[in-house]
Amino acid sequence: MMTTIYRRVLRMSVFTVYCALQLAAGGCGGQQGPGTGQQTMPLPALKLKPDAAAVLREYPARIEGKVNVEIRSQVDGILERIYVDEGALVKAGQPLFRIDSRLYREQYNQAVAAQHAAEAAEAIAKLDVDKLVPLVKNKVVSDIQLKSAKASLLAATANVEQARAAAQSARINLGYAVISAPVDGYIGTIPFRMGSLIERSGSKPLTMLSDVREVYGYFSMSEADFMQFRRQYAGETLEEKIANVPPVTLLLADGSPYPEQGTLEMVGGQFDESTAAIAVRAVFPNKNGLLRTGNTGRVRLESRFNGVLLVPQAATVEMQDKIFVFRLDKEGKVSRTAFTINGKSGDNYIAGPELKSGDVIVTSGLGRLRDGMAVKPVFGKAARN
Repeated sequence: MMTTIYRRVLRMSVFTVYCALQLAAGGCGGQQGPGTGQQTMPLPALKLKPDAAAVLREYPARIEGKVNVEIRSQVDGILERIYVDEGALVKAGQPLFRIDSRLYREQYNQAVAAQHAAEAAEAIAKLDVDKLVPLVKNKVVSDIQLKSAKASLLAATANVEQARAAAQSARINLGYAVISAPVDGYIGTIPFRMGSLIERSGSKPLTMLSDVREVYGYFSMSEADFMQFRRQYAGETLEEKIANVPPVTLLLADGSPYPEQGTLEMVGGQFDESTAAIAVRAVFPNKNGLLRTGNTGRVRLESRFNGVLLVPQAATVEMQDKIFVFRLDKEGKVSRTAFTINGKSGDNYIAGPELKSGDVIVTSGLGRLRDGMAVKPVFGKAARN
């Protein structure tokens, strides 16, 4: 009798434990999957359908003035005067530096004197020719003397031309003693001081002059990004595609957007062999001079797509460098499905061809799911409630 009672109590205990486990999984005697004996779990879900998306891509960029000129001396000498300060805005033709010009002024004076002497010698040679012409005509002297005089005149004329060239060269060197700004722009650092010896073959320039009324933003695009760039914009040629790119944004080093938008202007002619990237240039207006050569930032390109499938990032899991969703089949069972990502739009992924319009994916509770589990999809407001 006691044995029978013990067996009944044992069966009741096993049943109690079983029901407790079922309740933990969703309730003893809950809804069953169709013909499976598995419990159907209600979870938020999303039915994929074509939509429009904007994709933002950011690339590290360096800023350069539209014109960057190294200011160098074309003559050797002592730096006698510095007319500007570092960071100053200067106009084209404005004097910047002056080299001690006394040596070059004396060289110019000597060249001018040599020119005058050559011109005087030419005048004497011309007089000799003029004097011999009538004498030869009257056969007083031989024709050989006239030919010799004319040859001397030609040599004297050549000496004059040579002297004039030397004087002009000396005048140019004298002019190089004052170094002026070739363009409008801002003065960079000046590594020299008054009294420094300046050599035209020196490794350091006197300063750098940057015209930053417009600036270039240079960045690099990977081969994959470049191929996608060529596909997404209209146009037969690369130039036409560049013209159809919408205005681009520059993010400054602190993350704030630069107030003026720019335009994409150029894509390089070849890929860098070491980085497998191609150079791209955008141009930005800089009327207030906020940007300077050497600034860094990020250039943001916006791409718009129509008819793409958007998958919330929260509805995905990442495993072994792959992105998965839990997709429902016709029987209401989930299967973990990997898919490629064609871009990001806000908090969504743009799905590749592995996912189709009309697919239903689970958007929450992913940690409890396993392949083959039965799920009751809850859509829309019901899912949020």
